[in-house]
Amino acid sequence: MRPLRFATVALATAALTLPLLGGSASATPKTGPKAPPHAHAAPDRLRAAAPEGFVIGTAVAGGGHHLEQDYPDPFTYDKEYRKVLGREFSSVSPENQMKWDYIHPERDRYDFKQADAIVEFARKNNQVVRGHTLLWHSQNPAWLENGDFTEAELRGILREHITKVVGRYKGRIQQWDVANEIFDDQGKLRTRDNIWIRELGPGIVADAFRWAHQADPKAKLFLNDYNVESVNAKSDAYYALVKDLRAQRVPVHGFSVQGHLSTRYGFPGDLADNLRRFDALGLGTAVTELDVRMDVPEGSLPTPAQEKQQAEYYQRMLQACLEVDGCNSFTIWGFTDKYSWVPVFFQGEGFATVMTDDFGRKPAYYALRDTLKDAREHDCGKGGPKGPKHPGH
Repeated sequence: MRPLRFATVALATAALTLPLLGGSASATPKTGPKAPPHAHAAPDRLRAAAPEGFVIGTAVAGGGHHLEQDYPDPFTYDKEYRKVLGREFSSVSPENQMKWDYIHPERDRYDFKQADAIVEFARKNNQVVRGHTLLWHSQNPAWLENGDFTEAELRGILREHITKVVGRYKGRIQQWDVANEIFDDQGKLRTRDNIWIRELGPGIVADAFRWAHQADPKAKLFLNDYNVESVNAKSDAYYALVKDLRAQRVPVHGFSVQGHLSTRYGFPGDLADNLRRFDALGLGTAVTELDVRMDVPEGSLPTPAQEKQQAEYYQRMLQACLEVDGCNSFTIWGFTDKYSWVPVFFQGEGFATVMTDDFGRKPAYYALRDTLKDAREHDCGKGGPKGPKHPGH
């Protein structure tokens, strides 16, 4: 996509003001009135508002902490959730269903049931899929973390896993988070808590990309992390790593920022500049896990001012991605507060998604939709979107 140079401030004002005039769904009790049927007409859906070639995605709730909650598997049993998931988004990411502890629970056993269902759902709904994730320090099964393996055995386990999982979905997954969160906030490799780097050395990262590429040569392979939205020690470490990997002709195709933000902190205003420097290296870029949590006392609801600030964060993240040529994939980490991971992991914070528990649209939703619409109209006014800078993205 071409950079979009319309007025950000005016856009943000237009996107945030209108929904707040009537109050958002989260400012009323959950038993309040539902949105009228026409509110979900096709032109108002996020995926319909997006410019051509730009995918708007969400994580698919399931696995992980959801297994400990007092509700059945959302993706399998919540029909309204599935309906919104299919109509609003053009890309889906398994939230937990492709992580090691879920998809490879025992050394000699894989469980592809939920991952298969998500990939099939995406096919039926004309959606692309982001695979998440192949090499990570967290959510590994006990048999792996506590096993007594030689280096050769451990290397073989990783290679088999990547080959089997990526190969199973060959041609059906557009992008993979191959290496996830491999640096700490000081820009140092996780040599203590990442079993792969600790036991096999830093070179295993390059091998993981090579094996994934062999399993599916058409899939685009990404480095993915949090707290890398700005130019800082952590994103600098990725920048240096990318240059090194590219010099070795390792098939790394993209760099993605997760975007787990909080209104406790300022917005990463140099996001677009940060993405552009990776774009200049020949990589695609993406926002992969955006949510914006807020401090709300237990039993209370966010104030209109809080929701306005949250909507601004969502809008500015999307705007920054739209301004970078190779940033054609934008994913929010869940779309309804009903199934958000945030309250489970961040005490006193919540309401981080763009919809309420009963799928009412918040100001953040309208901020995304209106920003996408303006971007689409801008492209149409210029004779249509420019082809992707990086093939395959």
